[in-house]
Amino acid sequence: MAAVAPPKQPGTYTFASQPRAVPQRKKYRDPLGQQEEINPPQYGNIMYDRRIVRGNTYAQHTLPAHAQPDPIEIQRQQENRRRAIARKRAKEQLRPRSPEPVDGRKHIDVQTELYLEELSDRVEEADVEIQTDAFLDRPPSPMFVPAKTGKDIATQILGGDLFDFDIEVKPILEVLVGKTVEQSLLEVMEEEELANLRSQQRAFEELRNAEFVEQQRLEEQERRHREEKERRMRQQREVLRKEKETAEKIAARAFAQSYLADLVPTVFGTLSDNGYFYDPVERDIEQGFLPWLMDRVTEQLEKSERGRMVLDGLLREVVSRRREAYERLAKTAHTEEPKAKPAPESKPEAPKVTIEERPQAAPATTTETENDDRQDEGGDDDEEGGGDE
Repeated sequence: MAAVAPPKQPGTYTFASQPRAVPQRKKYRDPLGQQEEINPPQYGNIMYDRRIVRGNTYAQHTLPAHAQPDPIEIQRQQENRRRAIARKRAKEQLRPRSPEPVDGRKHIDVQTELYLEELSDRVEEADVEIQTDAFLDRPPSPMFVPAKTGKDIATQILGGDLFDFDIEVKPILEVLVGKTVEQSLLEVMEEEELANLRSQQRAFEELRNAEFVEQQRLEEQERRHREEKERRMRQQREVLRKEKETAEKIAARAFAQSYLADLVPTVFGTLSDNGYFYDPVERDIEQGFLPWLMDRVTEQLEKSERGRMVLDGLLREVVSRRREAYERLAKTAHTEEPKAKPAPESKPEAPKVTIEERPQAAPATTTETENDDRQDEGGDDDEEGGGDE
């Protein structure tokens, strides 16, 4: 028997045998029933032959030798098997059953069909035999006939002496008719067997198509379930993400409130300390009125000082003039004293110098203040010019 190589990959059908020469087969059997001992033919049982693939092959998936089984596919097959078993168990549980018998009685199977039939534990069997053509026997070896050495002698036989057609044709005709009837019966049986095979094949194809449709329906149902599961998981992840985002926003808002609770007073205090928040009246007084007042006071002091200086100059001039006048009078008195005493002269009055100071009010606006300053400067110039005169 040919050596069978072990399969390379479990789950994939492979077969390999060692090459060998095909022995020559004789045309006829050995009449003595003796077979040659050289290269005797070896026969095996096909039930245990690994070259025979059992089961249906319409759904068999041929995988390469290096392919590994998909664990997801195996898990899916196991899940389908468990679902089928659970569905079968559920159908058995949901199938209506007869109530339990009362005490002292028991259920008995009773035929309720229209026509009763005899029930028996023995299955009816029928034996069918098919006669096949037998092997042709090897014709016997011809007898050894030595070469002729004598003379041939013939005997004349007339018609009807040795052969009677009616008698001799009867067995031949029986053989021909029997053979013809037998061949026709064989052909009819072969046609019936082919018809049965076709009907079985048609039923098998219908069953296979129904199983294939059921398989497609189950696959579509599994796909819908898987898509629904993924959609639900996406929705749940989105809900969790939104919840997490909401919690983070709430935490950030609480942290911002707690952080900004003391920040606003601190910022306002710092800005107030740095002078960013002020009273407009006070700021206007500090930046507008007080500088203007100081300028006016300084200007008034300068005017007073200039007036005193002018007055001092005028006094010096008047004193110097009166002294010169007195000196001249003294000289003339010394020269005219012997003649006559002149009448006493009236003293010349000193010129009066008055400096008018106009009261000035606080400016309402900066423009009015500048105009007043310009007018005051013009008045001062006039007064100085008058004083000089």
